[in-house]
Amino acid sequence: METSQELPGDFIQLCQSVTAKRPKAVINHILQNGFVTTEELKEIYGYNHPPRAARDVREHGIPLETFRVTGTDGRRIAAYKFGDIRKARFSRFSGRTGLSKQLKSELIKRYGCKCFIYFEEVDERELQIDHRVPFEVDGEPELEAENFILAKS
Repeated sequence: METSQELPGDFIQLCQSVTAKRPKAVINHILQNGFVTTEELKEIYGYNHPPRAARDVREHGIPLETFRVTGTDGRRIAAYKFGDIRKARFSRFSGRTGLSKQLKSELIKRYGCKCFIYFEEVDERELQIDHRVPFEVDGEPELEAENFILAKS
């Protein structure tokens, strides 16, 4: 099991740059203990939806791997540890890639000012770019128009 001493300095720096409470708790627990279970996220930190806490970490550009362990009641539960740290996204913004106005313009040119979720025409200012395949499923895709949709904000 990797401890924080075995992790590269730039990865630890990325982890320490996260200031939001929920992902910071997950990250710090993993740095100290090697992994965190859904049971710990509920009991220690009070997170009733542990997968959301893990998703928050992933959205900050830090890869997590999900695996199974035995909980205190003998049932199999999920646990999280750092995934392939080579896939961590190091940037001064940390986390998900910002999407450009140019990409939004290309999507509007291609599809019009239409929300892909509600299938209604809306003002351009009300549209935001979203992933065609959810971020937590596919990660950060190539920045090509076919990987994104427009959705009403």
